Parts: sequence; structure tokens; C-alpha cells
Amino acid sequence: MSNRSRTQADVPCSWWRELHRLWLAAVEVEDVTALATRLYAALSLMPGSVAVVGARWERRAPRYMRLWTPADTAPVTWLPTATDWPGGLAAPSALTLPDDGRPHTRWCAPFTGTAPESAPPGSPEDVPTAPSALTPFAAPLLREAGAEVVLECLFPLASHDTAALWVGFAAMPDTEDRRRMGEQLTQVADLLMVSNRRILENRVHERRQARDAFLAEASLQMDESLEVEETLRRVARLAVPAVAEGCVVHLFRADRELEPVAAAHVAAGAQTWLGEVARHDAWLAAQLRRTARHPGGRVLQGPELSGGPFGPDATGEGKTIRAVSISPLRARGRVLGTLTFLYRRDDTSLSDLPTLTDLAGRAALAIDTATLYDQRRQNVEMLQRHLLPRALPRFDGVELSAAYEVGDTSLDVGGDFYDAVAAGDRISLVIGDVCGRGAEAAAFTSLARHTLRILLEEGTPPGAALARLNRALTTEGASRFVTALVATLTPLPDGGSEAEIAGAGHPWPLLRHADGTVTEVAARGLLLGVVPNAPYRSRRVRLADGDALVLFTDGLTEARSADGAYFEARLADAVSGLDPAGEAPAARLVGAASDFRHMGDDDTAVLIARVKGRP
Repeated sequence: MSNRSRTQADVPCSWWRELHRLWLAAVEVEDVTALATRLYAALSLMPGSVAVVGARWERRAPRYMRLWTPADTAPVTWLPTATDWPGGLAAPSALTLPDDGRPHTRWCAPFTGTAPESAPPGSPEDVPTAPSALTPFAAPLLREAGAEVVLECLFPLASHDTAALWVGFAAMPDTEDRRRMGEQLTQVADLLMVSNRRILENRVHERRQARDAFLAEASLQMDESLEVEETLRRVARLAVPAVAEGCVVHLFRADRELEPVAAAHVAAGAQTWLGEVARHDAWLAAQLRRTARHPGGRVLQGPELSGGPFGPDATGEGKTIRAVSISPLRARGRVLGTLTFLYRRDDTSLSDLPTLTDLAGRAALAIDTATLYDQRRQNVEMLQRHLLPRALPRFDGVELSAAYEVGDTSLDVGGDFYDAVAAGDRISLVIGDVCGRGAEAAAFTSLARHTLRILLEEGTPPGAALARLNRALTTEGASRFVTALVATLTPLPDGGSEAEIAGAGHPWPLLRHADGTVTEVAARGLLLGVVPNAPYRSRRVRLADGDALVLFTDGLTEARSADGAYFEARLADAVSGLDPAGEAPAARLVGAASDFRHMGDDDTAVLIARVKGRP
């Protein structure tokens, strides 16, 4: 049987049971230090052991030291202070391990500097050596416990993280026991290394999950608003205190100067201070401009904060700030501004530079989207105003009221339009709807409205005006159909007015009599832009003083409630209950449909003409 086989066979069953228990515990703990009691209990099974000492360094700085003796029920822990560590705080040069990443175990005589005289002969690696450079840390503790010889194991737990275990014995074990115990201590070190690796990987995974969850929530919050200022406020509110204690967002103005547009601080009393620093501090402005010229972000701390309003050399609120991170807000190839975070805490697990860069990129995209949305909204509103009359004309004997409501939030120009054209002793009312939305619909809307306006200004009757518009659309090969209704009102000598009405596929108008009764006026006709030379005939209706003619687009009738009912069924009653002589009757009718609407997003236009008699 080989020496190794004999050694394994000679290991007591109690050791394997204890090692198994230690392994089961190692897969559950969140920190290897939680294994201390079981670990030292396992090592105490080594025959002749009188004490166990363990220590750990992070980046050559001590983290803790522990001691176990047979009289202890649990390991004793020393805190890393200069007086607590027997060997002092500084780690020796021998703490540097070889690059193989394996535990290094050996026997040594820690007190005399030489091998014990009673050491039995054997191969060089079995014979105790001179003291290790590490044993001065544990030597006083082991000496006091009665140890004459020490089994030492030095092993890495992570990058820049080293641990050591020393097991002290009252007498030198024989050669086979030394081999066996060396393998046992190596097994323990291997177990600690694997457990710590699992813990670190879990922490990285948890931080990644926390970061991803934060970024996802940030994106959702920022995407909920298409207003630039609200988006910026959301960015600042999300970051404080999830990422840092303070946050400032700067945007470039048209003159390329940075302007603070949002700020937040975890302390309400520091809000004003942070706003003043963000607006007026020259040091911060220089740092922001420098970062804006580079693709990546920067983290300033320690001496890099010198000369600014933050760090230990500052005064007031800024003195507590330990670090400042600045990330450029870059979207679609443009730098929109900067995102600055202020830190005064130790836990910055969400504040790594890649996370900040990701957050800044998402914020920049949200800001850019909100800016483009705002610009588009202004452009659409301006274009929509050009498609509608700036003001309704004044006309003796007729009182006009109009209202327009955008139902689609997609920010495309709608096709609904209306107009009123006064020519001589007549006034013509126009209302229409171009199929669809967008630039093409806007072009046909403009063509239809202005063509009808020119024709009606020349005195063309409603039917003839619709026929002329139909020829123009079919000649142009229009890709969209148009509905329209034209009503020309002419005062009558004995009071009231005569309305000549022609329609082209448009909802028929309603006539509200002065007594509140409502009748529908038939105005049949084909859609415009579909059939060349289609006929459009007019019909005449008399309006008495106090009567009102109500013209509208299908957005009014097609408003639907939650149960699927159409406002069309209530329209006559709504018109009957309307006071045409009151303030803004058209807006009130549109408002009634809006209150009723749960579904349906079409634009709505209403034009009302009330005959009030001539003075």
C-alpha cells in the first residue's frame, strides 16, 4: 500500500464526519467567518493539538485574528488594532503567495528558530523547518497555550485577500501523523476557499441583480413622462438615496453653457446649498466641462476633491462628501449634459462606474426623447393652428362658436378641420375630415380647407364648391378620401336665415330649434376624392331667430363609454340641453363627449352657428 493510501486509511472516521458537517455548513453561510466554531472544532480533532490560531488580511491590512484552546467553547476573536495583534498591524512580505492559488502547508518550530531535537528523520518536506515569517503573529498565543511545534497553512481567499491557520501541538507528531494532518489542514483550506468563492460569486450576482432591478425601475420611471422637466426631476429623485446622497443634472443650453436643471439631496436642509453649488461653483463647472469632453465618466475622491466645495478641506455640507462621480449624458451621438452624484457613505455597491454610465445613458435617452417629443408637440400644435382659422369672423345676425379636441396622443396632425367664410351678406360654414393622420393627412386638410375657402369667398354655392374640390382631389390622384359639409346662411328679409347645405359623406348636421327640439338635416353625398365628377346637391332649410345649426365630425359621435355605448345615442339630448346663447357652447358639447368617452381616440371638431336676428 502506498504511503498516501495508508495515510487516507488511517484517518479516523470522526474526521470525515466532521469534514462533511463542515462542508454542509459551508454551502449555507454568507461569510466564511461564520464557519469559525465548526472549523476550530474540526481542527481540534487532530491528536495532540493544544491551540488553533487563525488570521485574515485584506490588501495586507489585518481583518481579524482568532484563537481556540481546549478550554474554549468558541473561538476568541481579536479586533485588528495595533495593540490586539501580537505581531502588529503590518503584514510581512511573506504574506505574498505563489500564483498557483493553492494552500501552502508546512511544519515549523515557532519559538527556537530551529527544528526540535526530537524530530524523527524523514524526507525534507516532512522535517520541521525554521520559523515561518508569519508565525510571529501567532507565536505568543501558541506559546502561552503550550505548543512546541506548529502546523502552518497559508492560503488565498480572494484577490488581495489572504488567510492563515496555525495548529499548535505539545509534541512533534510522527511522520505519518504529520503527513495526515497536513492533508487534513489542506482539505480545510480548500473547503474555505471554495466556500468563499461561492459567497463572492453570490454577492456579485446579487449586486448585479440589484443593479439591473434599479436600472429597470429607473427606465420605467423615466419612460412614464414625456415632459423634459418632469423627466429630469425623476432622474434626481430616483438616484437619491438609492445611488448617492446627492444628485445634480446639468444640460447644455443653446450657447453650450451648462445649466443645472434638477437637483436632489437626502437632507432637506442641504437642498438649497446643493442648488447654489450646482449653479455658481467654478470648480464644479470646470470638472463638468472636462468630463463632458470624454466618453466615460469620472470618480473624484481624496486629493482630487481639493479646491472644490466637497471633501475634508471643504466647509459646511460639502465637508461630509467623500466622493463625486460625473457621467456625461450622451444620446444619439450628442452630449446633452452631465449627471453628478455626491457620496458620503461607505456602501456604494450600486455606484460602480459601469452602473453610473448605464444610468446616465438611459437618462440621456429619456431626456432626449422628452425633448424631441416636446419639440414635435410644439411643431404639431403650430401646424394644427395653421390648419384651423385663427379666429371666427364676426357676422351680423349669426353667433359662431367652435371647438377642437385632439383625441390621439401620438402627436400626429389630425385631419379634422372647420372654417367660417363671410362673403357679402352671406356666411358659409365648413367642416370636414381627412382620413388618417400625419403629414399627408395635413397636406390634404390644407388643400381641402383652402380650396373651399377660395370658392366660398367667390360666392360658389355649397354643392358646386364640393364638386370643384372633388375634381381637384381626383385629378391629383388623392390617396386619402375626404368628408365635408358646407352650409351657407343667408339672412331673410322677414327675419331668420336660409341655410343651403351640401354634404360629401360627412355626418349630417343637427338643427336645434329655439324651443329645444332637435332635428337632423339630411345632407347626402359621396366621399370626396373617390369618384370623378360625382354630383353634390344642396338642400335648403329655414332657421328662425334663436335656432342653431350644429356641425361636427365623427369623433363626437364615435366616443364610446366603458360598456361600449356610443355618444351618438346621446347626441340629440346633449344638443337639446345646450344653450347656444351661453358661453362657448361648442366647447361644452365637446366636453360632454370627453366626459362620456372611455374608448375612442379620434379628433373632434364642432362648429355651431346660432341665428340671433339682425339689430
